Amino acid sequence: MQSRYSRQIILQNIGEEGQEKLLNSSVAIVGCGALGTVAANNLARAGVGKILIIDRDFVELNNLQRQMLFDENDVGAPKAVAAAEKIASINSDIEVHPIIKDINYTNIEEILNGVDLVIDGTDNIQTRMLINDVCVKNKIPWIYTGAIGTSGMSMNILPDKACIRCLYPGIPKAGSLPTCDTMGVLNTITVIMGSIETTEAIKILLGFYDNIESTNSNLLVYDTWNHSFDSIMVKKNEKCECCGKENYEFIDSDEQEIITSLCGRNAIQITPADPKELSLKSIGEKLEKLGTVKCSDFIMLFKNDETEISLFRDGRAIIKGTDDEIMARTIYARYIGT
Repeated sequence: MQSRYSRQIILQNIGEEGQEKLLNSSVAIVGCGALGTVAANNLARAGVGKILIIDRDFVELNNLQRQMLFDENDVGAPKAVAAAEKIASINSDIEVHPIIKDINYTNIEEILNGVDLVIDGTDNIQTRMLINDVCVKNKIPWIYTGAIGTSGMSMNILPDKACIRCLYPGIPKAGSLPTCDTMGVLNTITVIMGSIETTEAIKILLGFYDNIESTNSNLLVYDTWNHSFDSIMVKKNEKCECCGKENYEFIDSDEQEIITSLCGRNAIQITPADPKELSLKSIGEKLEKLGTVKCSDFIMLFKNDETEISLFRDGRAIIKGTDDEIMARTIYARYIGT
């Protein structure tokens, strides 16, 4: 241990005792994209003893611009498996478990059971709300992190302190939030935010926050292009549906997203759990630079080399060209945004 982690052990912040804590810790990384690959790489090299990598997607060529564990040989491979193989060659002394699943209300509690910390590497708010419900319910610390364009944000969500629903009481309607596919992302911001997230993870695993009494949390916002840092205090809301009222609606509700295979059409229909009236014109304008768009008052048709989407005003969509439910959900999140 001394040789591999010697530069870490001599840090007053860690030492031999701290390194032993890391080696005996377990972390789940939900989503192995730009943020998740940075976190997985850093945590493996730091000596976190057990790492779960959960991802439903496959490596694509356009991922290589920012997803730091992958190379051209990984294109077409499951991200969780490709990342686990890389980590095994970085640090063979730790355990890494790839989980190729679409994490959802039916499996999330089982998957995250027993971990010490959850890292956010996801690309949609619905999954973050699920993570929040499970972690608040089971008193598991987790770190919310996102990056888009040239900016990013991160917030530690610790037991009995403010949760993500204190920050975002509800889910924005589909199409209202930008995605990396519609807005783009600079690869330096994902590395920076992934490193910030990893540092906070190490601090949490070492017990740095255990004796902090404040019920407030801080949302860190950073823009790498303008080099601006902001820290926003987030107060615990005693009336919060999740951490205040213990209403875990994203894992307990019967009103869940419905995914249906359309027989004989090589298409998947996705119906949101909470249908909202969409501005099809606004969504179409965002997608015009990525393919061809036809829009009416009732339906938007989007097509490019990868897929064809028929989007209705209530958020229901038909994803054509695939009969794979996980792939259809990935395409929906990529282009519609939730």
